[in-house]
Amino acid sequence: MIVRFWGVRGSSPTPITSGELQNKISAVVQRIKPSHLHNSETRQQFLSSLPPEIFGTVGGNTACLEVRTAEGTMIVLDTGTGLRELEKRGRKFREKISEYHIFLSHFHYDHLLGLPYFGAMYNPGVKVTFYSPYPAMERILSNFMNVPYHPVGWDSFAAKIQFRILKRNETLKLGGAEVNWIRRNHPNGSISYKITEAGRSFIYSTDTELTEKDFRRTDKNVSYFQDADAIVLDAQYTLGEAIEKYNWGHSSYSLAVEFVREFAIKKLFLFHHEPLNTDSEMEGILRSAQWFDNRLEHRGKSSLEIDLAREGYTFEF
Repeated sequence: MIVRFWGVRGSSPTPITSGELQNKISAVVQRIKPSHLHNSETRQQFLSSLPPEIFGTVGGNTACLEVRTAEGTMIVLDTGTGLRELEKRGRKFREKISEYHIFLSHFHYDHLLGLPYFGAMYNPGVKVTFYSPYPAMERILSNFMNVPYHPVGWDSFAAKIQFRILKRNETLKLGGAEVNWIRRNHPNGSISYKITEAGRSFIYSTDTELTEKDFRRTDKNVSYFQDADAIVLDAQYTLGEAIEKYNWGHSSYSLAVEFVREFAIKKLFLFHHEPLNTDSEMEGILRSAQWFDNRLEHRGKSSLEIDLAREGYTFEF
């Protein structure tokens, strides 16, 4: 199973500004020495030594992940603006993908904004299946594409489109993988998806406000979360922001760390990043999350790897 991040921001697209780019360039200039410019190897070593907030960016596209099963099945998690980056990679490597399985967490704008511009939807040789437990999925998506909000309507799509309404407690089999789902705490609802293949499991849990109920070791919670290999988890806020924005439907990085520790999940990707945060602020949140985890009591428990979800990042099970 291969997982790629194409959109990791929450709420609204956040392109890097000229001022932020200038600050990065200025920081590089301040650090560079004549010895770093000696040859291509020393230049590359210098660039590799730079902190990620200077030599890189977390990314500004909204939620979209790609999951490829061992058999090559294409699973897409949400269709935010990152969906266009997924498509651009396919063009770059001249991939011919004839079928997409798109799982939608919910229907807020930031998770749908890439869909009208996804080239595969206009290709009659492509099959696209949308998955959600919400019975009104087809109506909601077609309304999203209505004129005057978009120059062409849903009927302009030429792909072979199907809608699959997921049933309660259903386990779906796709390309050698199994997909399960549960509901999460978010205004108007949100769905988490768990993909399991060859004994390894990956959980996508965006847009969720963790509460005491989530930490209960119920049969449902244990079956879904316990010992998962990796989770992408909403961690948009600091604890102070989460308290201030109670019932907004998002979690703090500290609660995300505690939750992952409770269920012994091996790797945590902080996700749905606050659109107001710069790359430097995001790296500070990562360091704070790691510091917080180091001070929790977890004697005898396995180590936890924490990272930011970063646009363009790929990992493989």
